[in-house]
Amino acid sequence: MNKTRCAWCGNDPLYIAYHDTEWGVPVYDDAKLFEFLILETFQAGLSWITILRKRENFRTAFDNFDYKKIANYNEAKFEELLLNAGIIRNKLKIKATISNAVAFMKIQEEFGSFSTYIWNFVNKKPIKNNWQDLKDLPAKTALSDVISKDLKKRGFKFVGSTVIYAHMQATGMVNDHITTCFRYKQV
Repeated sequence: MNKTRCAWCGNDPLYIAYHDTEWGVPVYDDAKLFEFLILETFQAGLSWITILRKRENFRTAFDNFDYKKIANYNEAKFEELLLNAGIIRNKLKIKATISNAVAFMKIQEEFGSFSTYIWNFVNKKPIKNNWQDLKDLPAKTALSDVISKDLKKRGFKFVGSTVIYAHMQATGMVNDHITTCFRYKQV
């Protein structure tokens, strides 16, 4: 049976699997939220499929996205990451990943979990949009502007409004599947 999907995933099996099983599914687990945040920051300026294709390399390079380990990376680990051809070797994004891990844990200390902090912005439940067409989806919203500003105030880097809106979509804070997509009613 042919399923109607959001057109952005095209015919790429990796993209289709991501769309069908992850994108838009509410995530409340801090470790998974951190993973998506890191992947989204590396995605800035690149296509998401590029990041998906390197996701396992990122997982290996960044100790399975363990923010406690990442927060303690030293200069030797930073240099090792810069030489890792399996990831995006951007000095500023690698440094941001380390400092974001520290900022992430500070939010956990303040709110009990990052999940509590981030989900408070949507009153703890996903925003269900009703987009008819892919062209209707925004790249950012007033809410992603607010979250981005707050994260930056708390020391996060590479968390502009567009990155944050993509994070909100990926982690199910917003349901941006188009209404004709088979996943729209499922998430």
